[in-house]
Amino acid sequence: MERPQFHRFHQGQRILPFDASEYEARLRGLRAILAEQGLDACVLTSMHNVAYYSGFLYCAFGRPYACVVTAGDCVTISAGIDAAQPWRRSAGDAITYTDWQRNNYWRAILSVTGKGRAIGYEGDHLTLAQSAFMAEFLSPVRSVDIAPATMRQRMHKSPAEIALIRQGAQVADIGGFAIRDAIEPGAREIDIAMAGRDAMELEIARRFPDAEYRDTWVWFQSGINTDGAHNPVTSRMLSRGDILSLNTFPMISGYYTALERTLFLDDVDPASLAIWQANVAAHELGIGLLKPGATCAEITARINDFLADRDLLQYRTFGYGHSFGILSHYYGREAGLELREDIDTVLEPGMVISMEPMLTIPEGRPGAGGYREHDILIITADGNENITGYPYGPEFNVVG
Repeated sequence: MERPQFHRFHQGQRILPFDASEYEARLRGLRAILAEQGLDACVLTSMHNVAYYSGFLYCAFGRPYACVVTAGDCVTISAGIDAAQPWRRSAGDAITYTDWQRNNYWRAILSVTGKGRAIGYEGDHLTLAQSAFMAEFLSPVRSVDIAPATMRQRMHKSPAEIALIRQGAQVADIGGFAIRDAIEPGAREIDIAMAGRDAMELEIARRFPDAEYRDTWVWFQSGINTDGAHNPVTSRMLSRGDILSLNTFPMISGYYTALERTLFLDDVDPASLAIWQANVAAHELGIGLLKPGATCAEITARINDFLADRDLLQYRTFGYGHSFGILSHYYGREAGLELREDIDTVLEPGMVISMEPMLTIPEGRPGAGGYREHDILIITADGNENITGYPYGPEFNVVG
């Protein structure tokens, strides 16, 4: 039996998160990047860029994937284990490589790019091993890291993206209310987290009946477990007076949204209340600073000054916000749109960004725990629009 190195396996109805016109517009932007940098093709290998330009969100499981874009083609390169699913979820062509011979992945890519061309790649994703294979199989006359340029393109959301992000924010709110309803003394973090996750997944399935459902999750933390923003769920049982951290993360076709809130169970002591109120005030200050023309560094400096005046800046643990779009806790992030001291990006209409100050007070000190509020905001022509609906602050979030 003759075994192919790669082939096209196309079957079933094609279903995409957006209309074909959305992907055509994204590819026009990418091809403008290629033309500007004198490139014949690009080999995109990250989950976020493959999904952004093709619609297909891959599951690597130890295998390499790609989206190859030329002046006339957009082709996903996927493993045989996924059969025709990549084609059904891709806006362009799809090639399947087989396991019969090592490096058929690169032979499939070569069939699209040709040999000896000028090639764009993602420097923040392509590994040293795969880079060597790219040199061996494609023999590029020149190679250019286009990850920064693609990131800048992804920072500016289309109306279709913003519409999807709005729905994601609404789903996050639904998960938040489900979590609030499940909070009671003796309940475990895991049980409360499952209530929020289940509510969100059911709502996503109701709103998006043709989507693929994957990766929606909750981090619900209590007591000392609130000290880090990304601490996993445990089986810790809640007690009266506990500080709580509610974090809901619906995922819709690779688009992540989030809701994060500080809560207390039944009662909040005076020291904790003072820190909580200060963090809420920093949150509100930050929301007011998110407007066109402001830079990420300037906004960060203003909030830093606010916290320093209250002798709280030393308890800040990370930046004050980040971009939204195709991203996840295990792939993709538009690092050029984060509210940090070292980011000088200027905010522009159509960007979507969070405001999420966090203070962590060490154990043994008054008010110990992690305090965090998180809203999602769309930058508009004259300010911002807050699309998060779940209330923040002590008035609503002392539960019990």
